[in-house]
Amino acid sequence: MQTKFPFPVHLLLVLLFAFATACGTKTKGPDIIFVNGDMLTMAGDSAAYVEAIAIQDGKISMAGNKAEVLAAKGDSSSVIDLHGQVLMPAFIDAHGHVTQYATLSVAANLMPQPYGTVMSIPELQKALKDYIAVNKIPQGTPVIGNGYDDAIMQEHRHPTAQELDAVTTDHPLYIMHASGHMGVANSVLLKDMQISYDTPDPSGGVIGKDKSAKRLTGKMEENANINALMFLMGKMPPTSPEETFTLLKAAENEWFANGETTICDGRAVPENIRLLMAANDRGLLKGDYIILPDYDTNADSLGNFKPYYNKYHHRVKIGAIKMTFDGSPQGKSAWLTQPYLVPPDGEQPGYKGHPIYSREAAYKGLKNIFSHGMQAHIHCNGDAAIDEGLSLMDSLKKEGLLTPDMRCVLIHSQVCRADQVPRFKEIGVMPSWFPTHCYLWGDWHLNSVLGKERAERISPLQDGLQHGIRFTIHHDAPVTPPDLLTAVYAAVNRKTRSGVILGPEQRVSPYEALKAITINAAWQWGEENEKGTLETGKKADIIILDKNPLKVDPLAIRDIRVMETFKEGKSVYRAK
Repeated sequence: MQTKFPFPVHLLLVLLFAFATACGTKTKGPDIIFVNGDMLTMAGDSAAYVEAIAIQDGKISMAGNKAEVLAAKGDSSSVIDLHGQVLMPAFIDAHGHVTQYATLSVAANLMPQPYGTVMSIPELQKALKDYIAVNKIPQGTPVIGNGYDDAIMQEHRHPTAQELDAVTTDHPLYIMHASGHMGVANSVLLKDMQISYDTPDPSGGVIGKDKSAKRLTGKMEENANINALMFLMGKMPPTSPEETFTLLKAAENEWFANGETTICDGRAVPENIRLLMAANDRGLLKGDYIILPDYDTNADSLGNFKPYYNKYHHRVKIGAIKMTFDGSPQGKSAWLTQPYLVPPDGEQPGYKGHPIYSREAAYKGLKNIFSHGMQAHIHCNGDAAIDEGLSLMDSLKKEGLLTPDMRCVLIHSQVCRADQVPRFKEIGVMPSWFPTHCYLWGDWHLNSVLGKERAERISPLQDGLQHGIRFTIHHDAPVTPPDLLTAVYAAVNRKTRSGVILGPEQRVSPYEALKAITINAAWQWGEENEKGTLETGKKADIIILDKNPLKVDPLAIRDIRVMETFKEGKSVYRAK
């Protein structure tokens, strides 16, 4: 017997659907859909765009045709109209020092233009006096200033201890050079540290001495600089964990404001590693943090890092172990094969800088790192340091300790000779270059540090492309603020402050420069399957820019604004 319905089945289904809707059932769709903008995917060897992007559960769920993406819209989906602005992958910090940036954010700001105002030694003295007065720093309490730059200040020299004594004799005072590799102490601090003219240089460091006057200059280089900082920090009034976390969160917000959601802490000492781990345990971090423990202060703890190596625990992972082979080219402490054009204060013509390690110590350090199954990032600025880094990497590769899965990096690789570039490819080591030097210190490199021939080759990005080398570029904050758009500007234009095009043949296209801070940087950190391009399945780490770096006048790239930054689909920064 056939059952008969009082009315057609399709009408019953319509009524049932209407009832379910009335009871609150909604169609599920993406959380966010972006439309009506330049959506630059960064996938492939040339620029490619999609019409719409959908975000769901922190990942890119669709990227393609606008009509198709909108067809997936659910009742609770938010549709964001970009009004012609640019959507692209968030930038990735290939090398910076976020905890150092956080710590120094409360120091006296001595940076020159374009990031500060201190353009002379009298202005530096005034800035320090004002800082002490405004903050009402008690007598005997240490004072730290950060970011002075002899390359840019009018006098083109470092302040002296005596000039800092004119600021205060009531406080131990230390000022950090923009490079982070040196600084100057006043006489009070030198006395507290029991440093006299007869004090020998520490291993891997230099205590500045005026040999004609037989007195200390106050200048401290490399390990002498580290010793001064550690001594002074030990004398600072204690800060509560809450105050320290507040500084770290403020620094994180600076990275977000510059479009970066993956944040590097290079050369991290144990105290800063503990800070990041504690913030991570408390759930305070929104960005992804990649720590590079400093080898010297963590050499006996490498095994403890293995559980965190290349594996995030919530927001933190260990990316590599950091060694530092030399100093700063603009500070004239980098290790060169040919002399500095003008030797630094206290040095004779023919000065070439110096290594921080003996070759034996450098070899043992790298071997120790590789024996723990971890990769290394090595700070190598001068060409002699690059020679050392490449040679040791090659030797350890032949010994089977440097394996193909390791993505080791020579950081900065600034004064890079033409014959060194192909060796990166041959050995399987990646350079992370710092083209911002061309803009900020290009004139200084030309006229005082290197001379024309070598200066035109700093950060040779085009040579890297021609040899098929995957490279990244970085900001090295707090050497500069966490400002990667200026690094892109410098990579594309190589224009100095005075308007000289420094090595025009080394310029790269805006697209190649953007690759260096997106997909290439993701590859450097072993995260190319999760970040760096706008592709389905990847994390929704994205940014909105007010203009397209590929379409504006290249000289206007520095003026592009980050309008909003999203970490896994959640807005973490919005421009005011």
